[in-house]
Amino acid sequence: MAAPVIGLVGSAGAYGVWLRRFFEQRMGLRVLGHDPADPGSDTPEQLLVHADVLVFATPIRHTPALIAQYVAAAAGRERGRLWLDITSLKQAPVAAMLASQAEVVGLHPMTSPLKTPTLKGRVVVVCEARVDAWRPWLQELLDALQGEYVRTTPDHHDRVMALVQALVHAAHLGQAGVLRSFAGELGDPAALMPYRSIGFEMDAAVTARILALNPEIYEDIQFGNPHTGEVLERLAAEIARLRGLVGRGDEAARAEFRGHFLQANRAAWGEAAVAEGSYTFERVGYLLADLTETRRLSVHLPEDRAGSLRALLHVFERHGISLSSIHSSRTPSGEVHFRIGFDAGADLESLRAAAAEIDRDGLGRVLEQP
Repeated sequence: MAAPVIGLVGSAGAYGVWLRRFFEQRMGLRVLGHDPADPGSDTPEQLLVHADVLVFATPIRHTPALIAQYVAAAAGRERGRLWLDITSLKQAPVAAMLASQAEVVGLHPMTSPLKTPTLKGRVVVVCEARVDAWRPWLQELLDALQGEYVRTTPDHHDRVMALVQALVHAAHLGQAGVLRSFAGELGDPAALMPYRSIGFEMDAAVTARILALNPEIYEDIQFGNPHTGEVLERLAAEIARLRGLVGRGDEAARAEFRGHFLQANRAAWGEAAVAEGSYTFERVGYLLADLTETRRLSVHLPEDRAGSLRALLHVFERHGISLSSIHSSRTPSGEVHFRIGFDAGADLESLRAAAAEIDRDGLGRVLEQP
């Protein structure tokens, strides 16, 4: 099969921008893009005429109707082509695409657009609704994305998302509302953070992430999934039961609490899942502790080659500096950098001399230093 032309509907959105870069730079494909927010973008008709693969990366609530418009405008010209969508819900978009004569796949990357060039290590849900001739190219796409894939039906996807997304978001937004209600008495989240437990810090980070991103997405995940109502009813019932037990406060209430909320849930999760989750919590706790180190350097290595990190570490060895931690992450601009922590008693002058050598010799660019 010749290299296909990609038609990207929603090319001005965050995921649209990421996808265009991915298709062009990672897969070497020609990309046409239409977005109402970009008057200079290609027209829908141009996409229908020239695009072999049409990808809908549009707001959840508008996607089914928008797909229906493309079905009507295509009028059969889509036969033999591939249509994809990447929204957070699957039933309605996939059903809308199935009204066309194209082959149809629903994709759901379980992450917001990344600074990385691929989805390596990230979960992507795949709903293969009607795939035949395009199956080899679909596999090529998935291989290039480097995601961790789970395949299911659109209906099962949406039911699971009511738990994995709607429930989680609702719980954190509810926590945010409670914290806001106490802010006048006890202070805002920043004032509470000095008292943090690991659990509070992790929950606060998830809540902050929700509040930092596109509010339309979180609104549509709650209101657009037909299974959200049932999930929220069950959550409300559990909270109400806990509130009632705490209100009673007697030994019988405590026994019911232990049995219903701790023992029964532990049994339902299973020992393996409980142990693995607890270990993950510990690892995140170690990372959060590392991030509080006051003696630290953040360094970007401009040359992505074998031996670069070893050369960086040799600088600290020459200055007699021991490391307590090292983590890699990405800056807001997408550059990989290493955050290196040192013991609180590490000599500041030696650290600053090492940082100056790193900058001076062009080994790396120091982004942060004590």
